[in-house]
Parts: sequence; structure tokens; C-alpha cells
Amino acid sequence: MNFSWRRARSVALKEYKHILRDPFTLAVTLILPLVFVGMFGFVIDLDYKHMRVYVRDNDQTSVSRRFLQEMASSGYFDLTPVHSPAEADQALEKNGSPALLIIKRGFGRNVRSGNPETPGQIQLLADGTDNVQASIMGTYLQGVIQKANAVFARDNPELSGGAERAPNGGDQIRSRFLFNPELNSRWFIVPALSTIIIGFLAIVLTALTVAKEWENGSMELLLSTPVRPAEIVLGKLVPYFLLTFFDVLVVFVLAVYVFRIPFLGSFLFYMAACWVYITGALALGLVISVVTRQQQAAIQFAFAVGLLPSFIFSGFIFPIENMPAFFQYFTALFPQRWFLLISRTVFLSDAAPMTLATAFGAIGLFAAAMILLAVHKFKTDVEP
Repeated sequence: MNFSWRRARSVALKEYKHILRDPFTLAVTLILPLVFVGMFGFVIDLDYKHMRVYVRDNDQTSVSRRFLQEMASSGYFDLTPVHSPAEADQALEKNGSPALLIIKRGFGRNVRSGNPETPGQIQLLADGTDNVQASIMGTYLQGVIQKANAVFARDNPELSGGAERAPNGGDQIRSRFLFNPELNSRWFIVPALSTIIIGFLAIVLTALTVAKEWENGSMELLLSTPVRPAEIVLGKLVPYFLLTFFDVLVVFVLAVYVFRIPFLGSFLFYMAACWVYITGALALGLVISVVTRQQQAAIQFAFAVGLLPSFIFSGFIFPIENMPAFFQYFTALFPQRWFLLISRTVFLSDAAPMTLATAFGAIGLFAAAMILLAVHKFKTDVEP
């Protein structure tokens, strides 16, 4: 029996009516992306700000006070002065601050003279129990020192050859960040959230709804009809594809108009990548439903293969470059890794689509494999 578009359309129409009669599915599909992107987009912030630091200024000069003003105005540090070593030790022992900054005597004199030992006049004692914060705090402090050096050089052009030289005699480092000039972590997070939310939602939709049909016995009735496995797969994919693609548009609007993330790449290429990614995720949900045939088991599998890889193996939390070599290759099996790369690149840069051909091909290969596997599993049930 050949493939029939009419039978596939009948299955799609049946699924469409089922969606309209299922308020839970509609609520999850329409509300979940709004809640997740809205909540996580505002809550997750990788920028460390207002880190409380105790300050022991042993120099007490206008230069040291100017340096502390630059440090406070950066927004990264909230400074609390202490007036004795005993007071500083007591504050650190009570975990009142993750760090203590000590400005040694002679700091102002060395800055005015352009002494190269000036950096050694500042000491940061950071709490290493939070190694991430301690490392970031040191990096931020280096940036504040560079900015203060530029201010001191501007105010004292006679030092070390003028404003183009730092007071310690060294050349200034001028940094420029491409694609995300403000280093705004939301620009980095929100495009990645679309990978997690859309992919997981697509898997859950088909996995749960089809598993529910197995439990109710309606799937056996469908398989007993002349409808072919490929027609079943296509008929079930199309309605949920349209529903999930609507969520893609919702997430896109939130990213651009609510979080003010620039979209610099090709919109058509991004939409094409979304279509392929959604198709693969929906087909994976069909495979899960055929294998489990129970909603409880299906949701567990959906979490295992849809949600966990999105956080662990996509590069969303852990940089892939920092993983052992084996796991760097292992992550290539998951479409979340490739679509996350496409999403971030297309949002934040105007890179040519050809530079993302490997990522697009990877999610396309995954989608094709899942569709073939879903057809094969349905065929196995039709022809025992």
C-alpha cells in the first residue's frame, strides 16, 4: 500500500481536534514558554554585582580614596571600611564579606611618582570556598585597577609620558568585546533558554499524548486501520509542529522586545533551523511513546533524554571546551548542542549561514534518524 496524503491529513485532523479538546496540552504549550523564559531570563544572571568587600585603607591619601571611589562606582563591589586589623579579622571570621581589600602605606606616593611597584600596594584576600566568585572578583579588580590607572594618568599627564601611559610605566590594555559589548549575561542566556524550553516541550507533547493513546487503547484501533506507519508519524507531527512553532515565535518576541537582545543574523536561516530542531524533538517524543506506552514512564524518559542533555551536554552551563576529550565528542550526539550554537550565533552576530552548516547538518541528521526510527517502531507494531 502506497503512502496516502489523504490518510495522513485525516490523522492530522484527528490530532488537531484532540488538541482542541485537551485544555491541559494547550495550557502547557501556551503558558510554559512564557513562564520559563520570563522567569529564568530575569532570575539567571551570571554577572556578579554588589559583592561586599571590607576595605582597610592604610594609606589614607586622596589617591587611595579616589581609587576606592572608582572601585565603588563600577557597581561590582559594595565597600565597607574597617579601621583595624582586628576588626577586619573579626568580620571575615563571621563571614560578613567574601573578601578583604588592603591598601598599603605608600600607595598614593608610588602612584604620583609612577613607581612600577604600584600594583603591589593593593592586596585582595578572597574567600576561596566559592572559587568562582573569588576568581571573578580578582578579574573585576584588575579591570578596576586598569580604569583607575587611566584616570590617574589623565589627571597627571606628566607621569610616564602622558595620558596614553599608565602611572606604573606600562602600556594600557585596551579591550573590546565583539557581539556582546556590555558582557550582558542575559544576551547569553535567553537564546540558550529557547533551546532547552522548545526542545523539551516538543518531546513532552508527543511523548505524553501518544502514550495516553496507548493507555486508552485508541492507538491499537488506529493501528488496525489501513493507515500506514509513515502516515501516522506525519499526521501526528504536523499539528504539534505548528503548536511548537508558535512557541518559537513567542520566545523570539520575548527575547527581542522584552529582553532587548539584538538579532543580527539571518531570520530565515534561524527559522529553518527551528523547523528542523522541532521536527527532530517531536519525532523523538514519538519514539519514546512507542517504547514506553505509559505516560509516567514517558515523562521520565522525556526528562532523561530531553532536559538533562540540554543542561549538561549543550554548553548551556558547562563549556564544552573544558570537558574531557571523550565527552566533547559525545556531546555531538545531542541536537541541543548544535541548535544552541546556532541560536546564540544568529542572535548576537551576523555570521554567514555557511559557517553554521555543520551545526545545521547535525540537527538535520538527528531529525531524519528520529523520523525513520519512529516509522520503524510503528511498523513493528502494525506487522508483529
